[in-house]
Amino acid sequence: MKVLVTGGCGFLGSHVCEFYVRQGAEVISYDNMTKHELLRTGFAADEARTYNLDYLKGIGVAVVTADVRQFDELLEAASGCDYIIHTAAQPAMTISWEDPRLDITSNVIGTFNVLEAARKLKIPAASCATVHVYGNKINETLTEGKLRYERDPDAIDELHPTLEGTLTPLHASKAAADIYIRTYIDTYKVEAASFRLTGIYGSRQFGGEDHGWVANFAIRSILGLPITIFGTGKQVRDIVYATDVCEAFHAFYKTRQPGIYNIGGGRKTAISLLNCIDILTEINGTAPDVRFALDRHGDLRYFVCDIEKAKRQLGWSPTVTPGKGIAALVDWIRNTGLFFINKKAK
Repeated sequence: MKVLVTGGCGFLGSHVCEFYVRQGAEVISYDNMTKHELLRTGFAADEARTYNLDYLKGIGVAVVTADVRQFDELLEAASGCDYIIHTAAQPAMTISWEDPRLDITSNVIGTFNVLEAARKLKIPAASCATVHVYGNKINETLTEGKLRYERDPDAIDELHPTLEGTLTPLHASKAAADIYIRTYIDTYKVEAASFRLTGIYGSRQFGGEDHGWVANFAIRSILGLPITIFGTGKQVRDIVYATDVCEAFHAFYKTRQPGIYNIGGGRKTAISLLNCIDILTEINGTAPDVRFALDRHGDLRYFVCDIEKAKRQLGWSPTVTPGKGIAALVDWIRNTGLFFINKKAK
């Protein structure tokens, strides 16, 4: 088996590459090595960006440095492959406000090119969407002039309306890519899946305030740096560990059931931001310095996936609990020696 992983040197992509190496597959990482997400984290961006690259080379992954927005290069890399897993993306809402052209070309043109490659080569493809396609209106009420968010007893399934509430370019680009997946399934019969992913976390994640909040909280708690929570801290996500997402990609390859899937932890991994702080306090033995700031434009305050469709059609369900997953993330951070931290981080 030969697998092409776009964004292979990213956090999730590196886990996918590692997963398939362990399956005995030939793996190609296709990544443009951009540092957009790392530039404002306070980390040493160059060292952090090459960490996963060096790790993948060390386990035998072939690395192609190229951009998913360039179709000819992508098609050449995918030739002879059995499966494309598309994790390359512009994932940060803040960057989407600031550079909407980068956002649309990365997320829409990039996904379109992957679909075209899969169509021409007649191979399956799975792509990373996000629960942000649903928008951010979920559970929002206005009480005494203040926003209040209540826990919904019902998780959100794939039939829930999308693009509700206050939208950003990230909502638009991710939803457009999601629609293109459906279009290529219906029109060209491509064996494709769009995974609407919730809060992914795990080792090799260099999280900042823009993206990767669990890793951001974990890194800052270990360094003794303050953690900023935008909003009340009662925002809820069903977080999912990276290795569980890898299992979902493989489940799709085995079952070949095209479609749109929520891939998250479901009710059993739903935690609030404050719950995450409590878990880190227990692991580290000390409470981090938590500061609060105003809500950010476009943020989603509540989301829990209904993952019954993935269970039914793919035979997949997550196994890693938040306590176990966050502990593993903390172990990785400590064991790296925190090489990626810029001394000027605040």
